[in-house]
Amino acid sequence: MSYVGPDFDPPQPRRSRRGPLTVALAALVPGALAGYVVWQAVGDDSGGGSDRAVPASSSSAPGSVSPSSRASASTTDDAKPSDSSTPAPSSSSSSSSSSSKPAASGSLKGKVIVIDPGHNPDNFRHTSEINRKVNIGTNWKECDTTGTSTNAGYTEARFTLDVAHRMRAILEKQGATVKLTQDGDRSFGPCVDERARIGNTAHADAVVSLHADGSAVGNRGFHVILPASVHAGAADTRPIAASSRDLGERIAGLFVRETGSAPSNYVGDGTGLVVRKDLGGLNLSTVPKVFIECGNMRDTKDAALLTSGAWREKAARGISEGIVGFLHG
Repeated sequence: MSYVGPDFDPPQPRRSRRGPLTVALAALVPGALAGYVVWQAVGDDSGGGSDRAVPASSSSAPGSVSPSSRASASTTDDAKPSDSSTPAPSSSSSSSSSSSKPAASGSLKGKVIVIDPGHNPDNFRHTSEINRKVNIGTNWKECDTTGTSTNAGYTEARFTLDVAHRMRAILEKQGATVKLTQDGDRSFGPCVDERARIGNTAHADAVVSLHADGSAVGNRGFHVILPASVHAGAADTRPIAASSRDLGERIAGLFVRETGSAPSNYVGDGTGLVVRKDLGGLNLSTVPKVFIECGNMRDTKDAALLTSGAWREKAARGISEGIVGFLHG
């Protein structure tokens, strides 16, 4: 998802000063981040993140994903990218590796987890419906957007559903009740306010909204979006701000460990964490919730990861293990 649409205002430029989020993430997963630094030094050919702020931009505005681009296959895709709920085989190391084990052991029986796959594969067919304004507490924004895509046409909506299916399989195997806000079974949406309401009505113990960014070439890496403390209109995130931060920090740390991906080099000041107050899906939530932008679909190197089934399995495992760690405290 690009920084254009119902839930996004342009991101603030990176600051050179490291803030509290850097300390929090470093304290949470020093081994994971240290491991990434070593991996980058010996094996990454991406050139790493820039110390210079690069404003995010998108070449895909709402409604720009056409049926033809949606159907085309990326040259960096697996042979047949699939939206199937059957998880792809993991390409991780042997089961003796600590990174292949859950972040916290024990049953998730009785826990309810809501996964929110961003956008909808058919949103582009319903532009008038998704452009309808809804109240997000602090203001009014569009119901939903089409999302972004790789340059070869692999859409964000396909990506988010695929990762959601993989996460559902992982978490249900541990005993959790898993609900999806949409499973490709709706003609469009749901709207951002309804996505929040689904998690609230389910009394979810944790909610994660899945996305991929549509920023400029050279902007790479993931970031987790945390709710700011908001109290305006129907929005009151004060009761969930702290718990959502805990959830987001755990997901960020485990995502680094499982995927080897670096935190974003264009937002978050290198922490992989961004606090936002303009997102309807977060503003209207009454349960712990975060968004994750898993990478930048418009950058060819990030796109090669996002279109790989093996990498998506790692991403699903990293996010799931972050949730497990949060639920087990």
